[in-house]
Amino acid sequence: MSKRKYALDILEETGMLGSKPCFTPLMSNTKFLFETTDKLQNLNPYRRLIGKFLYLTNIRPNITFVVELFSQFVQEPTVHHQQVVQDILRYIKANLAHGLFFNSESEVHIKAFNYSDWASCPNTRHSTTDYFLFRGYYLISWKTKKQHIVSRSSSEAEYKALMAIARELQLINYILRDLHVQTPDLATLYYDNQSTHHITHNPSFHERMKHIDIDLPCDS
Repeated sequence: MSKRKYALDILEETGMLGSKPCFTPLMSNTKFLFETTDKLQNLNPYRRLIGKFLYLTNIRPNITFVVELFSQFVQEPTVHHQQVVQDILRYIKANLAHGLFFNSESEVHIKAFNYSDWASCPNTRHSTTDYFLFRGYYLISWKTKKQHIVSRSSSEAEYKALMAIARELQLINYILRDLHVQTPDLATLYYDNQSTHHITHNPSFHERMKHIDIDLPCDS
C-alpha cells in the first residue's frame, strides 16, 4: 500500500519535483520553530500543504511526527516554517515508493510500543504521546499527538500515554472480534518507564496519582 502518485502530485504542485532529495525530514533541534517573527501574509498555501501531509500520514508513518509538529503552527505560520517544510517535500521525494506491506499469512498477535516526550513544547510545556501497534510484524496503527494537560513529571506523561495506547488496543480488539479474527493470546505492550510500571502493577500507588484523574477531561 502506497500513495506514490499522490506524493508526486504534491511535489509537482509545489514546484519541488526537480529539487534535491533529502534523507531526513527535520533536524534534531526544533526550538527555533516556536519563534513568532516574520509571520506569513498568505496562510492558505501552508495550511493546504499541511492538510495534504496529514492525508499522506495515513500510509506513511515515517513523516507522522514531523507533520504533527508543523501542524501546530497552522494558525500563525512564519516564513521560516514555510522554508523548513520544504525539507519534508524533499524527504518525500527521496522515498516516493515508501508504503506499508501486509502479508496475508502473518501471525495475528498484537503488540504495541509506547513512548512520551515530556514537556517537549517549549511554549506550553505540553508533552507528546507516541505509540505504534503491530499485527505480527506489520504496522497497523500509529499516533503522535500533543497531550491536552501539562504533566508535572515524566512518569505522569508516560502514564497518560499508556492510557492512550490502552484505549487503542481495546479498539483493535473490538474490531478483530467483529471480524471474527481470533488472536492467540493477549496483546503485548512495551514501555520503558519504571515508575509507570510500578503504578500500573501496584494498587497502593494509585492514591498518589489521583491528580491525573482530576486533570484529565472525560474525552481524553
